Amino acid sequence: MATGNDLRRLALALEGTSEHPHFHRAAFKVARIYVTLAADKRSANFKFTPDEQEFKCMMMPDAFAPLDNAWGRQVKAALEMAWRHAQSKSRRKS
Repeated sequence: MATGNDLRRLALALEGTSEHPHFHRAAFKVARIYVTLAADKRSANFKFTPDEQEFKCMMMPDAFAPLDNAWGRQVKAALEMAWRHAQSKSRRKS
Protein backbone atom coordinates (compact mmCIF):
# COMPACT_ATOMS: atom_id res chain seq x y z
CA MET A 1 0.00 0.00 0.00
CA ALA A 2 1.28 3.46 -0.89
CA THR A 3 1.93 5.90 1.93
CA GLY A 4 1.70 9.67 2.17
CA ASN A 5 5.47 9.81 1.81
CA ASP A 6 5.17 7.75 -1.40
CA LEU A 7 2.62 10.21 -2.76
CA ARG A 8 4.87 13.16 -1.93
CA ARG A 9 7.91 11.50 -3.56
CA LEU A 10 5.97 10.52 -6.70
CA ALA A 11 4.29 13.91 -7.05
CA LEU A 12 7.53 15.86 -6.65
CA ALA A 13 9.15 13.61 -9.28
CA LEU A 14 6.61 14.81 -11.89
CA GLU A 15 8.02 17.64 -14.00
CA GLY A 16 7.20 21.14 -12.76
CA THR A 17 5.47 20.01 -9.56
CA SER A 18 5.94 22.05 -6.41
CA GLU A 19 4.54 21.58 -2.91
CA HIS A 20 2.65 24.33 -1.05
CA PRO A 21 0.54 24.53 2.11
CA HIS A 22 -3.21 24.48 1.41
CA PHE A 23 -5.33 24.89 4.53
CA HIS A 24 -4.35 21.89 6.69
CA ARG A 25 -3.06 19.89 3.73
CA ALA A 26 -0.02 19.73 1.47
CA ALA A 27 -0.90 20.76 -2.08
CA PHE A 28 1.00 19.64 -5.16
CA LYS A 29 0.68 21.83 -8.20
CA VAL A 30 1.89 22.44 -11.71
CA ALA A 31 0.13 25.63 -12.88
CA ARG A 32 -2.79 24.51 -10.59
CA ILE A 33 -3.26 22.18 -7.66
CA TYR A 34 -3.86 18.61 -8.82
CA VAL A 35 -3.63 16.69 -5.55
CA THR A 36 -3.66 17.45 -1.83
CA LEU A 37 -2.38 15.27 0.99
CA ALA A 38 -3.99 15.28 4.43
CA ALA A 39 -1.84 16.35 7.38
CA ASP A 40 -2.00 12.80 8.78
CA LYS A 41 -0.79 11.50 5.38
CA ARG A 42 -3.57 8.88 5.36
CA SER A 43 -5.68 10.30 2.51
CA ALA A 44 -5.30 12.43 -0.57
CA ASN A 45 -7.71 14.30 -2.82
CA PHE A 46 -7.13 14.16 -6.59
CA LYS A 47 -8.52 16.56 -9.14
CA PHE A 48 -10.52 14.36 -11.53
CA THR A 49 -13.39 15.01 -13.88
CA PRO A 50 -16.66 13.51 -12.61
CA ASP A 51 -16.37 10.68 -15.19
CA GLU A 52 -12.81 9.87 -14.11
CA GLN A 53 -13.84 9.87 -10.47
CA GLU A 54 -16.74 7.53 -11.18
CA PHE A 55 -14.47 5.16 -13.13
CA LYS A 56 -11.74 5.09 -10.45
CA CYS A 57 -14.33 4.45 -7.71
CA MET A 58 -15.94 1.67 -9.75
CA MET A 59 -12.65 -0.05 -10.62
CA MET A 60 -10.95 0.25 -7.20
CA PRO A 61 -13.58 0.84 -4.50
CA ASP A 62 -11.11 -0.09 -1.75
CA ALA A 63 -8.73 2.68 -2.85
CA PHE A 64 -11.10 5.41 -4.13
CA ALA A 65 -14.12 7.08 -2.58
CA PRO A 66 -16.21 9.75 -4.32
CA LEU A 67 -16.30 13.30 -3.00
CA ASP A 68 -18.69 15.99 -4.16
CA ASN A 69 -15.87 18.14 -5.51
CA ALA A 70 -14.57 15.39 -7.87
CA TRP A 71 -11.39 14.59 -5.93
CA GLY A 72 -10.36 10.99 -5.30
CA ARG A 73 -7.69 9.05 -3.35
CA GLN A 74 -4.20 7.88 -4.32
CA VAL A 75 -2.47 5.57 -6.84
CA LYS A 76 0.42 6.45 -9.15
CA ALA A 77 -1.65 6.31 -12.37
CA ALA A 78 -4.32 8.49 -10.77
CA LEU A 79 -1.68 10.99 -9.69
CA GLU A 80 -0.32 11.24 -13.23
CA MET A 81 -3.82 11.69 -14.68
CA ALA A 82 -4.53 14.53 -12.26
CA TRP A 83 -1.11 16.05 -12.97
CA ARG A 84 -1.87 16.16 -16.72
CA HIS A 85 -5.10 18.07 -16.00
CA ALA A 86 -3.21 20.66 -13.97
CA GLN A 87 -0.64 21.50 -16.61
CA SER A 88 -1.14 24.75 -18.46
CA LYS A 89 -2.90 24.53 -21.84
CA SER A 90 0.14 25.82 -23.70
CA ARG A 91 2.36 23.18 -22.07
CA ARG A 92 -0.05 20.36 -23.03
CA LYS A 93 -0.05 21.44 -26.70
CA SER A 94 3.74 21.08 -27.00
